Amino acid sequence: MINFRPQQSIIGEKVIMNFNIRTHNCGELIEENVGEKVVLNGWVDRRRDLGGLIFIWLRDRYGITQIVFEPDSDQVAYELAKKLRSEFVISVEGKVRKRPDDAVNKDMKTGLIDVLADKLIILNESETPPFAIKDETETFEDLRLKYRYLDLRRPALQKVLLLRHRMYQLVRKYFDENGFVEIETPVLMKSTPEGARDYLVPSRIHKGKFYALPQSPQQYKQLLMVSGFDRYFQIVKCFRDEDLRADRQPEFTQIDVEMSFIDREQVFNVVEGLMKLLFKQLWGIELLLPIQRLAYDEALIKYGSDKPDLRFGMELHKLNEVFTKSEFKVFSDVVNSKGIIAGLVAKECASFSRSQLDGLANFVKNLGAKGLVWFKVTEDGVDSPTAKFLNENEIKNLKTNLKAEPNDLILVLAGENNSTLNQMGSLRLEMAKRLELIKPETPPSLLWVTDFPLFEWDDETKRFYAMHHPFTSPRSEDIGLLEKDPGKIKAQAYDLVLNGNEIAGGSIRIHNSELQSRMFKALGISEEEAQQKFGFLMNAFKYGAPPHGGIAFGFDRMVMLFAGVDSIRDTIAFPKTASAMSLMDECPSEVSEEQIEELHIRLIKD
Repeated sequence: MINFRPQQSIIGEKVIMNFNIRTHNCGELIEENVGEKVVLNGWVDRRRDLGGLIFIWLRDRYGITQIVFEPDSDQVAYELAKKLRSEFVISVEGKVRKRPDDAVNKDMKTGLIDVLADKLIILNESETPPFAIKDETETFEDLRLKYRYLDLRRPALQKVLLLRHRMYQLVRKYFDENGFVEIETPVLMKSTPEGARDYLVPSRIHKGKFYALPQSPQQYKQLLMVSGFDRYFQIVKCFRDEDLRADRQPEFTQIDVEMSFIDREQVFNVVEGLMKLLFKQLWGIELLLPIQRLAYDEALIKYGSDKPDLRFGMELHKLNEVFTKSEFKVFSDVVNSKGIIAGLVAKECASFSRSQLDGLANFVKNLGAKGLVWFKVTEDGVDSPTAKFLNENEIKNLKTNLKAEPNDLILVLAGENNSTLNQMGSLRLEMAKRLELIKPETPPSLLWVTDFPLFEWDDETKRFYAMHHPFTSPRSEDIGLLEKDPGKIKAQAYDLVLNGNEIAGGSIRIHNSELQSRMFKALGISEEEAQQKFGFLMNAFKYGAPPHGGIAFGFDRMVMLFAGVDSIRDTIAFPKTASAMSLMDECPSEVSEEQIEELHIRLIKD
């Protein structure tokens, strides 16, 4: 027996409406429910008035059910249904019926039935929405973000957020079952800028002092290792005040993990277990372990990226030896300056037109390359404007080195090592896009990238920066290079890459205060500055810090990839724009003079 429990909405002392709690949601009624009396609540998705009949599609987050209003069933409900418009919130009572065979909708879970209404209550009317609430809307994203609460009614976005919810539960259950403790770390912390800018929070009580919002719980999780919590995890909000891209947000979520008394292999084992679970539960794929590994230097040479997409081939090849004694000045200058000449083969692409090749040349020029050299491989040799500058032996070795065959297209860039490889990596991805090498059925590619450089040099500031962060441990065999040749040191650092996207990064940490001091010195951080910024961590290391390491997953990006959407904004309920604005509630916003004065700060207006 259905319990039609009335609900009352009250403003002051006045009851403004009565309605019954729903007995079912809009996505669950099937043929077995035929004949039942039901109550459904939801939003009007669409309405059709056929003169003698009115059809309503009623929507909630579970699905859609068709409601039919007939004057013979209930004249009052029928007349009221004439007033319904899209996005009205209504409550409907009626009997479930089987649809006629020619009216069955196979695209709907509830497509075998409809509900003949005998009672209708309009719970709330709606103005005409600024865009259609449907998945295929072509509305500009800014408008959708301004009315995000309407955008979130679209089934496609709801599906992504429900997937995100499921991933939360899988992650928490996995780490709990593997002995990890979830511990919350502070949101207000000390500012220790090293990399991206901190978001600062002025203190009202402590005049002239500031908190920072955490870019990562890095230091706190290391302190938890000192505290004896040997397996920690947290799903945590982090904040970075940096220039944004499509896959970045000023506030983001990460899965933070740290372990004591472990080496790199044990970190890999824990992470691979989680990925195996997610692949199985979310994609229905049995992930084969161990996950493939690729050293940073090899990834850069073969794919022009430290996060290569291995769902297709088209590897890069270093061609310096082919053109060691070349009389072609473009190549000889690069070889003599110890730069790099790199090429790739696009199979069966010699048919590319001149306009297509010019388009590729413009693509690499926009990346900073000086130009693109191309060769169409023929039965007799190559067809290229550059061929006249090369001898027969160079052309032969070029084809042999790249294993190029007739009807293939060879693309070559030459220049400074890292920038040229990065440009070739981008060209490789562009060719895969143009040739549609990645299909929906293409298996996902997951790999570890290991052995990163510990430092990267910045020409502008003339100093080294930590490629990951200053708490990353160098390989033990490279420690002696800290004072001699920091640029040659490899880190005990690793990234997890899914389909060409870095989804996690971590390292074995420094747990010795003396080695940490040497690391700071190599980074140009004085003892005084190190003590001021990181003294609490350095002091903790003096009280028995265990060997430890960990990893952090970019959770928003993981959801994006598992959901198959193009932007992390589609995975976050209320995201910011690329300029870090929230169009819906117009933040950041100005505050009152009184608030500013209370915080002991002064604004300098342009």
